[in-house]
Amino acid sequence: MRTILPVVLFINDCLLISHEGTDSLFKDDFNWPFEGSAKLGILSLHWDSRFSENQVKRTYIGHSEGIRAIKMSNTGSHFLSTGFDRYLRYWDVETGQAAGTYSNRKMAYDVKFYLRDNNLFIAGCNDNKIYQWDIRTEQICQEYNHLQPCNTVTFFDDGRKFVSTSDDKKILVWEFDIPVPIKYIADPAMHCIPSVSVHPSHAFFAGQSMDNKIVVYSCGDKVRQITKKTFVGHNNSGYACKIDFSPNGKYVVSGDGLGQVYFWDWKTTKCYRKFHAHDNGPCMAAVWHPLFPSRVATCGWDGLIKIWD
Repeated sequence: MRTILPVVLFINDCLLISHEGTDSLFKDDFNWPFEGSAKLGILSLHWDSRFSENQVKRTYIGHSEGIRAIKMSNTGSHFLSTGFDRYLRYWDVETGQAAGTYSNRKMAYDVKFYLRDNNLFIAGCNDNKIYQWDIRTEQICQEYNHLQPCNTVTFFDDGRKFVSTSDDKKILVWEFDIPVPIKYIADPAMHCIPSVSVHPSHAFFAGQSMDNKIVVYSCGDKVRQITKKTFVGHNNSGYACKIDFSPNGKYVVSGDGLGQVYFWDWKTTKCYRKFHAHDNGPCMAAVWHPLFPSRVATCGWDGLIKIWD
């Protein structure tokens, strides 16, 4: 279980660094930030996380079209990427070479390593299915079904279970390696949830609902919505803006469709601060630095990654 450090949060809108050339941003505690390239994403880039330098440390070449998602392994030695070329690639971080390539000719929207075994991963795809791959055999070893394209897959309960969201406006809860959902969460008032993040306490997950809300669910013994913990104020309808949490779990951050960044208090759900971060489109992701709690990275359709203090 991850230790939650006591930290003090200080946020202002001071821009420290602006990186150019991408509109995708993927946070990982091993190396922050870790990005997928934009400009139709032919490359996957690794930026130096030291704030005094503005240099690309390594370039990973292999995808022929835009990169949709990146996920680091539990050891930090490898990562997976999925692109609009309908391939999943398994990369060696140190050498920069692709150690494996996987494809069933389906577009994977999200990919996650199994928390208990780095040789297994799952990918939510556009053909209404979630595929479970074995890296050793390069074969699909399990399938899980939705009614419409699957947007996100998120592990919880130490990897024993995961939740998936889809265009069918449902949330399904699964036990790993069992292709029958143990719980359906569906309601006529629910909207599509294209982005999900787990709280640092691992007791909750938050989803970016397409009715301009962030909704929260418990993910302990029972998965249920915490109706009193809903975050509003931003305009995210139509955009899969990534949600993140401060290292101590006391604050929530998200971009929106107007290029703004919003910070909320986790306990009271009140908006703590907002400011304009990106021009010419939405702010697609805002991620907290795992070690410097007052620093946040954002990216947008203007092709910039900005680090704020």
